Amino acid sequence: MIELEHINQIILPVLNWQEIIEHCKRKLEGNYLPGESRVRRAYGLIAGTQDEYTLKTERILTLKKNLRGEEPYKTYMDGIMEQHAVPSKTPLSKRGWISDPMELKECYDICDKDRLIVFGTYHMHVVPWEHDPKRDTPTRLDTILARNSNLFSFIVSMVDITCPIIRAFYEGVKEKEVPILMEGLN
Repeated sequence: MIELEHINQIILPVLNWQEIIEHCKRKLEGNYLPGESRVRRAYGLIAGTQDEYTLKTERILTLKKNLRGEEPYKTYMDGIMEQHAVPSKTPLSKRGWISDPMELKECYDICDKDRLIVFGTYHMHVVPWEHDPKRDTPTRLDTILARNSNLFSFIVSMVDITCPIIRAFYEGVKEKEVPILMEGLN
């Protein structure tokens, strides 16, 4: 198997893309599922198969629980935010997502059972910045959080909810972007 850092394309079926968009829109609208953290941010995992230098998305696993406000995670993330985050309209205390380890284990167990590999995480950006109005690239903080993960960071720009954008970056590094090919577009 070729290391993920050498992947040169990711296939994303349009149905999987629609699932991500619907997750993001639902969270922005404040429609929460039972047991879901009441935050207007969407996070999830992207899993699929690998064929040499190509990854094909087979499954989107939405994450429900954000432990960002719970100790010891809160103190840990507060420190990272203070050290690396760029000021934004959203307060630092409301930024960052820490997945529930048990929920992650369940997702990985599902993928193991279905013989899929988790190759990426996705999260959305919603607030435009003067120097980055589309917000479709990873921030310095995204790169720090993805370092040594051996995963792609999928950035979903929901700045313009009518025209969402998705881009993939190996370990959140802007210079390591991999093209996403939409499958099933008419």
